[in-house]
Amino acid sequence: MIAEKSTLTQTLIHRLSSQGNKVAFLQENVLIEALQYLEENGIPNNKHEDYKYCNVEAILKKEFQNIEQKFSTELVKNSFSNKGNITLVLLNGVFSPEYSDAFEKEEILVSAFSKLDAKRASYIAQLAPVKQDAFVALNTAFSSDGLFVEIPKNTILKNPICILNVVNASSEVFLNTRHFIHLQEGAKAQVILETKHLGEHKVFINSVSERQLEKGAQLIASELQNEHSKVYAVNTVNAHLDREAVYDCTSISSGAQLIRNNHNVSLNGEYAAAHLYGLFAANGTQLIDNHTLMDHRVPNCESNELYKGIANGKSTGVFNGKVFVQAHAQKTNAYQSSKNILLSDEASIYTKPQLEIYANDVKCSHGTSTGKIDESALFYLKARGIGEESAKKLLLQAFAGEVIQHLATEELQESVSQLFEHTL
Repeated sequence: MIAEKSTLTQTLIHRLSSQGNKVAFLQENVLIEALQYLEENGIPNNKHEDYKYCNVEAILKKEFQNIEQKFSTELVKNSFSNKGNITLVLLNGVFSPEYSDAFEKEEILVSAFSKLDAKRASYIAQLAPVKQDAFVALNTAFSSDGLFVEIPKNTILKNPICILNVVNASSEVFLNTRHFIHLQEGAKAQVILETKHLGEHKVFINSVSERQLEKGAQLIASELQNEHSKVYAVNTVNAHLDREAVYDCTSISSGAQLIRNNHNVSLNGEYAAAHLYGLFAANGTQLIDNHTLMDHRVPNCESNELYKGIANGKSTGVFNGKVFVQAHAQKTNAYQSSKNILLSDEASIYTKPQLEIYANDVKCSHGTSTGKIDESALFYLKARGIGEESAKKLLLQAFAGEVIQHLATEELQESVSQLFEHTL
């Protein structure tokens, strides 16, 4: 059994340590710092303001009694014989060249963390410091041998990089997955990230993604979080943008019992731009919780956020977004919007858009709305001979389409639209 609240963190550390996890690619002082932070702060519960609606400590106590890190290659061979367009494959968070496609451009670096040279290995845990959050610290201390991708200077990739994490749940599994994406000056790339769940047991996935965009780099990322119903996921993304870099990220969340997304963007160079788009559809007793931070550190940058949610049954949706404009970040242009639809009286959505501004020459705004399907629009469609259920579905598809259209490719947009229609 997992111990009581006072020793939950120690129990997790003991169990993960006993499974032979050795994060050899990180410096020892970083690992020690991560463990110290965990022991001092513990796993967040609903007494932590940032986790008010997301009591992860209680979930770990209740749902995960015998966590392991096992992986069956045979299960992958039987269930994942055709990679199709998938380029890079991770098995329970560990990069697998055997199941991955090779790049035509040899200069693009694709490597497991453990195979990196000392210089590149030193990048890991720099963009996501261990004291940022307990789950970052936990991931840093027990990360699997993840994936490092580096796009060279001025390289433009025509086809997306597809990263698939195949998760095997032959027993209760606790995974700490990680990857680092580095775009050098002027590089341009699209990345699609997805998880495939195999097995029947519960899985807790604690993932960290560090993304470095140098001067003039452009990254379009699409996160497909169509998880299995027995998945509990905490996802942390830290993106750092240098001068004139452009970062677009769209996340689609559904399926899992718990999804917590922490998306943090630092605009470090002038004329950088960041755009975050999110869509979730929650049913049953699911909880989908999005926390974002746009940190404007220098002048003349822009950011835009659009998050939409649909909640049905007894589900819960959360959006907590903060735009932080530091004193030197004059000429900042930032916009934030959260729009939500409740499909049942028992569903709940909590929104908290925030602006914290210390500069005086800025254009910043935020807005939020939560309600039911527009009755006048529904009446308009029904008056033209469309049945009520079909009319509702059309309105919800139009509502979601404003986010889906930002996914990396038209094929992906079509696929997600069909998946969203099935979810509804």
